[in-house]
Amino acid sequence: MRDRLPLSRLQHQIKDPIPARDFLEALKQSPNKPSLIAEIKKASPSKGIIRADFNAVEIAQAYERGGAACLSVLCDRKFFQGGYDNLLAVRPNVSLPLLCKEFIIDPYQICWARACGADAILLIAAILNDLQLQSFLKIARSLGMEALVEVHTLEECDRALQIPELRLLGINNRNLDTFSVDLTTTQQILSQRREQLKNREITIVSESGLHVRSDLDFVAQAGANAVLIGESLIKQPDVEEAVRKVLK
Repeated sequence: MRDRLPLSRLQHQIKDPIPARDFLEALKQSPNKPSLIAEIKKASPSKGIIRADFNAVEIAQAYERGGAACLSVLCDRKFFQGGYDNLLAVRPNVSLPLLCKEFIIDPYQICWARACGADAILLIAAILNDLQLQSFLKIARSLGMEALVEVHTLEECDRALQIPELRLLGINNRNLDTFSVDLTTTQQILSQRREQLKNREITIVSESGLHVRSDLDFVAQAGANAVLIGESLIKQPDVEEAVRKVLK
């Protein structure tokens, strides 16, 4: 990507971009509790193709009509068959803030996400060191974007809490070693750090393993303010109705 478009030229492209939409505020202002980040996701490494008749724009619009607060757009090609072209296509066709869901390991990707219309990025604690987490979050903020810092364990949560600017924390219920999913991951981490997170007014997003309204109620009771759901919505014939049903 850098060979095709050097960073200096990319930075010039985003010097005066269309202002980013407020991802965090959209989660806070959503009438649905917990608020929903609905994910535009064609495939996954563990399940393969999830939706064969995949149309990113149509799915995004159905999510919006159904009541999602924000959208997550898979931009990784190799493992999820996503792409930044989906981000570019979705941006002008919905009013909701967009999260660039990607394995971000280089500042270039953050700039690229903003150039493609992202309002927020995902930072995965498991693949970034402490310095990267802090510097990448600052870069995102300098571009007007929010950063969802994703953790899987209490140790990673404590690392994230060392970031003074942290405002949005994602707890992924999926074990990265076994790919098993357990909603009590959210419950266990929040039970041990609830007061610290509450005092700092950090918004909590529970991710993975959420299928029905009772799952949302469980993580909300544990302290989650929002949920990120992809597979269980995207595989339904009527995506809009699936969103309405899970938010009831």
